[in-house]
Amino acid sequence: MVATAVLVALSVSACAGKRKKPTLAYEERPVELLYSTGANRLDRGNWNEAVDYFREVERQHPYSEWSRRSILMTGYAHYMGNQYSEAISDADRFIGLYPGNPSASYAYYLKAVCYFEQIVDVNRDQAATEQAMAALRDVVQRYPNSEYAQDARLKIDMVSDQLAGKEMTIGRYYLKNGQTLAAIGRFRTVVDRHQTTSHTPEALYRLVESYLTLGLLDEAKRNGAVLGYNFPGDPWYGEAYKLLTSNNLRPAVEPLKAGNKRNALDRLLHDKDATLTPPAGDATPPATTPPATTTTGTTATPSEAKPPAKPKKGGIMGVLGM
Repeated sequence: MVATAVLVALSVSACAGKRKKPTLAYEERPVELLYSTGANRLDRGNWNEAVDYFREVERQHPYSEWSRRSILMTGYAHYMGNQYSEAISDADRFIGLYPGNPSASYAYYLKAVCYFEQIVDVNRDQAATEQAMAALRDVVQRYPNSEYAQDARLKIDMVSDQLAGKEMTIGRYYLKNGQTLAAIGRFRTVVDRHQTTSHTPEALYRLVESYLTLGLLDEAKRNGAVLGYNFPGDPWYGEAYKLLTSNNLRPAVEPLKAGNKRNALDRLLHDKDATLTPPAGDATPPATTPPATTTTGTTATPSEAKPPAKPKKGGIMGVLGM
């Protein structure tokens, strides 16, 4: 009996010690006021409060055009607060309820960006990277002529670079440990599937190195020729040229001198993180902040009121050293 009383007392104490998240008291208010207040909380960076107000729009005015818009705003507020799972859930809810709505394109885009920002470095599991690639390609496939597709294509290049980096990491490990055939498989994946990434020159060099190790001279020379044709000024071709020449397999193309790099697949990465503002929603929101045009380093906002930029947590830009 005494033990039971103690347990009850502990349970009560534990419950009393838990601090519940404050919620809005129900008070019927005009939809414009609720929505404007939510947008204002976004402007101030109060993501959780913004979520509360946009949810209140849905609760008090479930059949209004503002309710539909508030689902996306809730998702964006969750995203800004780095609550990616919640943001993805909000996007999925919008897609499920309004699949034919023009703003569904933003919901798909928001999902893709959430996966994109969860990409980790190449030494860890790349599940989020694969999800990001699938989601970004989905945006491009569904809305090929949209501004979201344009941004998605840029991010696809970066995700592909990440996946190629993972293959290179594993391939180098195999090569170092004498598992040459396994290493070749990884390097071939980079060349065949991720040939426009920054890892392609090294992958071709590693293939030259691997095939020479196995005594497959023709394969080594062929991959060296591909490397020299596409990347004549890359340092990796310089190394491959020395390696092949030392094995009496002098390539026809000599490496370019420093400063004359003319790689066929050079890419411009300076604006990879630029995003575009989505089109206006179905309804004109109450006046808050003037509409934004193009933003850089932030994700497109689902409302006409643009919140301040969110400090990022590294993400793929940090992983790639940019």
